[in-house]
Amino acid sequence: MEHTRTGVVHTSISRADPEEVAALSAYGVATIHEAMGRVGLMRPYLRPVYPRARLCGTAVTVLLQPGDNWMLHVAAEQIREGDVVVAACTTESEDGFFGELLATSFRARGGQGLVIDGGVRDVADLERMDFPVFARAVNAKGTVKATLGSVNVPVVCANALVRPGDVVVGDGDGVVVVPRERVAEVAAAAARREAAEEGKRARFRAGELGLDMYGMRGPLAELGLRYEE
Repeated sequence: MEHTRTGVVHTSISRADPEEVAALSAYGVATIHEAMGRVGLMRPYLRPVYPRARLCGTAVTVLLQPGDNWMLHVAAEQIREGDVVVAACTTESEDGFFGELLATSFRARGGQGLVIDGGVRDVADLERMDFPVFARAVNAKGTVKATLGSVNVPVVCANALVRPGDVVVGDGDGVVVVPRERVAEVAAAAARREAAEEGKRARFRAGELGLDMYGMRGPLAELGLRYEE
């Protein structure tokens, strides 16, 4: 299968439309996940490596070998303006695959950030650069450059399938993947969801209870909920 193939770099990929990506970027991960039908989330162990890190962009995917960051250097050549590098590993590894030097290289190519199911280092420098990274671990342990992986093949990153050109959004709530052909649809659904939530927010501010807003009292009573003084 393509996602297990090593030693290949696909230099031409289909990316989501930039205007649709910009529209999607207005919404948070939780809203996008719900608007898409509660799918697309990566595992919650992927965390921003500094506070308030946020990213949204089209995926350049990387398949890494454990303890080897060679393919991140290969991937840098494939980055275009607006891309986010999404790196998975052939098996679990928390070594420090990425740091300030590679971030400098990625940014020079137009990279918007990194999502990696592995470790990173130079966190203070990444924060100073405001280069958003979502990672499995922070780890000073370095890596080698000895084994081939692949670039721009489908990867499974933290349990989520990511294809080259899909859209990846990350914030303090986690990371979500939106298939490139669904970006406009999901952005529109997210807009509708936020509008509906603003109406509910106003009702909560006015003191209304969720028990009444969502019609919960009847089902609770049917299940035998009792109020006792």
